[in-house]
Amino acid sequence: MKRLLDTNAYVALLEGNAEVASLVRSAERLVFSMVVAGELLFGFRNGNRYEKNLTLLDEFLNEPWVELQPVTRTTADRFGRIAAALCKAGTPIPTNDIWIAAHAFETGAELISFDRHFENVRGLALTTVQKS
Repeated sequence: MKRLLDTNAYVALLEGNAEVASLVRSAERLVFSMVVAGELLFGFRNGNRYEKNLTLLDEFLNEPWVELQPVTRTTADRFGRIAAALCKAGTPIPTNDIWIAAHAFETGAELISFDRHFENVRGLALTTVQKS
């Protein structure tokens, strides 16, 4: 099974969250959204451990079982469909999370996140991790 980590799931993995680590270990492949990378890089630049965090991210992305997913025309189409459906349903979620959900659909990956608002995205394969 392919899995895609939301930004908060990646951070939890680095912090040693056992549930996220188990989900990562049991994945055949890990898809990593370029949008998640952007959110992380933003956070790194606003923190005080930029170089260390960047090194850890680069090492993670260089693992052979991790696939960095670029934003494509297909991603944009999925984004538009998801955003329109959420708008019509009156259940908006953060814009970056719509892009991340679009990547999950595009790649056929299960999304791992702590954010329950992803439950508003119909048809999304999702595992919502509980905060410990």
